[in-house]
Amino acid sequence: MGQRILRAMPMALAGGLLAGAATTSVAQPAEANRLDWQPWAEEEARRQVCSGRYVMPAYRLPEGRNLREIGIETDRSDYAADGEALLQGDVVLRQGDRELQAERLFVPVNRERVEAQGDFELRDGKALLRGEEATVYLEQDRGSIEDSEYVLYEQRVRGEARQLEQLSEQSYRLREASFTTCEPGQDSWQLVSGDIRLDQAEGFGVARHARLEVKGVPVFYWPWLRFPIDDRRQTGLLSPSVSFSNQQVDYTQPFYWNIAPNQDATITPRWLSDRGLLLGGQYRYLTDQYGRGTLEGAWLNSDNGGSGGDANRYEGQDRWYLDVQHSGRISAASAYRLRYGAASDGRYFNDFSDNFGSSERSGMERLAQVDYQGERWRLDARMQGYQRLDDPLSDSDKPFYRLPSLTAAASWTGDAGQYAEWYSNATYFWRDVDQRDVPIREAANGSRVHLAPVLGWRYEKPWGYLAPRAELWHTAYALDYGSLQTSRDTSPDRSVAITSVDAGLNFERELALGGRGYRQTLEPRLNYAFVPRTDQVDMPEFDSRERAFSWDQLWSPKRFSGNDRVGDLNRLSVGLESRLIEDANSQEHLSLGVGQSIYFSDRRVGIDGNDQSLPQQPDTSTNVNPERFYQATRDRSPLVSRLEWQINQRWSTSAEWLYDDQRERTERSGVDIAYRHSDGHVVNLGYRWEIEGFDPALDRGDDNFRDYNREEWDLSFAWKANPGIDLIGRYLHDQTNNRALEKLAGVQWNNCCYGLQLVWRSWVDDNDTAKVVDDFNDRGLFLRFVLHGLGGVGQDADNYFERTIPGYRPSAL
Repeated sequence: MGQRILRAMPMALAGGLLAGAATTSVAQPAEANRLDWQPWAEEEARRQVCSGRYVMPAYRLPEGRNLREIGIETDRSDYAADGEALLQGDVVLRQGDRELQAERLFVPVNRERVEAQGDFELRDGKALLRGEEATVYLEQDRGSIEDSEYVLYEQRVRGEARQLEQLSEQSYRLREASFTTCEPGQDSWQLVSGDIRLDQAEGFGVARHARLEVKGVPVFYWPWLRFPIDDRRQTGLLSPSVSFSNQQVDYTQPFYWNIAPNQDATITPRWLSDRGLLLGGQYRYLTDQYGRGTLEGAWLNSDNGGSGGDANRYEGQDRWYLDVQHSGRISAASAYRLRYGAASDGRYFNDFSDNFGSSERSGMERLAQVDYQGERWRLDARMQGYQRLDDPLSDSDKPFYRLPSLTAAASWTGDAGQYAEWYSNATYFWRDVDQRDVPIREAANGSRVHLAPVLGWRYEKPWGYLAPRAELWHTAYALDYGSLQTSRDTSPDRSVAITSVDAGLNFERELALGGRGYRQTLEPRLNYAFVPRTDQVDMPEFDSRERAFSWDQLWSPKRFSGNDRVGDLNRLSVGLESRLIEDANSQEHLSLGVGQSIYFSDRRVGIDGNDQSLPQQPDTSTNVNPERFYQATRDRSPLVSRLEWQINQRWSTSAEWLYDDQRERTERSGVDIAYRHSDGHVVNLGYRWEIEGFDPALDRGDDNFRDYNREEWDLSFAWKANPGIDLIGRYLHDQTNNRALEKLAGVQWNNCCYGLQLVWRSWVDDNDTAKVVDDFNDRGLFLRFVLHGLGGVGQDADNYFERTIPGYRPSAL
């Protein structure tokens, strides 16, 4: 029968050994059962990348009364006259979370150390250590293990070290050590080093003469390698990125600098074979008192010209960008933001984007803002501007700066459904353009004061609602046309009332379909809006744009965005919606709506602000939008219908259709069909149609105007062939011009050991215009290779996949 011995024993050694093993060592093949490897059950295995996991077996001894108490159980114990002890057989020692099993355990007379001999195992809930011989000093933070194997359960890491030595409380040295994340018996790769030193206090390790072996063959060598051993950020090289596009090779090697716990920087040299060396960087900081911020930018001295359809456009020019941001709080209710962004040209991010050959940036913001959010009032003061990233960029397309813009808004609600709102804004608008090259309504700089009080009431019952609303817009200007000679009023103002009444009914009935209970609604809706015609011809166009028609426009009295234009309107919108809602979970399975607006007068006020004449017709000017006159004079809007249908757990569809019943033609339509499978399969099919000139804010001379009916198909998919393999594809087709706008094919392969992402992509660069003649094609091959637990090489395309393949969530490599 075993004996129990109690004695205090230092715990630092095992924790240190585990921390060291966590990042540096790794093993040669070992039997899975020796390393606590547990295969998944058959059902679970179909959803897992790895064939199993590391699981620590249950403790053999109960936990002691305190962390320093030691419990020992043994088959046989021998004591010498001088006090030496030899424990043999099945020896088990437990102290806190650590449990040691050994064939023999020797305790010398001075009780300064214990020596384990034979096959021994040490576990602490986070890791397993095995070996043939170990010495642990009880009163000092020193010890060593010979011929050890180890496993880190959570990180799925295993490895070997011929000798592991503790030098001090948190300092260790491993000799002839290896490290891998591959499953037991599958050593596809491992990192091997003859000498590794770990500093647990600082959170890093240093390996000398380290090499990467693939299938036992050395493929890379580091004379010196510094790496992290915990989650703390460490200074050093990050994973490089390489891609190939047309005649270009793109290689990036970031370097991370951990300046302080609240500061870091990333320095990113990048070599593009057809452009030169681009040096980029980012600095981040976080303070308790002054907030947080980032400073980032890049510089290329003398562009070599590039390749593809845009070659030599910027040859010899310096290319750069700068983006500085800072934000903080003044009080619990008040915050501030600062930002300044600038780029050398409008195509910088098209040419140098590191986001899988595409850029999401459309402008560089400049902002200084302070806001206040109270219980009722909302205040905002800002100075704001943008650099629009288009090239070519006409003066008309340059945005106005707001220097400054002051806003005050509030709302009040009564018990009987009545409410009041207040909105006010004072802004000075400025931009640096040649005033002779822009329309006269865009030529002025100046100030605008806009006041918009609102009174409304909403009477609502389960069977329906009634909601009248009145809004007064008063807007006044002080304008400066500089040296431009004009007879326009430099201090125009406008006061106009915007009134509307919205009303709806709600009918319901119970349905039983497929053995399930549903509730079907029928919701007729009426909306009347009246906005009188108001002369606005002397008013500038700082921030207004005429809205394209849509379902939402059926119910809105505002034909323009912004505050510079109020479009005259006298119309009644009629709509009918029906929804199908499941009783058991309140899930909406079907929503179908149809509506139309009936106009009682022409819409005379256009973007030019003239309320006396209708827009020009296409046969009188070649530069006007061919749809604008018709949209202003038609007596009813297109029929607007929309559908949202969750067909079953996997299939869903949505559609929108704008049909002109007078000309018997479709103005705009869109259909989307989506397939979602619980195993991760995703398929999307979309169709888009839009008539030429559908957007009334664009004339033929605008860069974004399409002088053709737009028709496109979009097919995308991500198919999980098995838990470790994703097949990815997209095809976007321009039916009008019979060309592919994007073709993409890729595969992502992933297992416990490593991951691979290979993607081919071909796309059309529209050169920042909607014109087809200046478009050019680009294509690229993108490869990413990751060794789990060590890092990888290549450009990460996951974010791009999530944007272009709706519903797809890539597995992390």
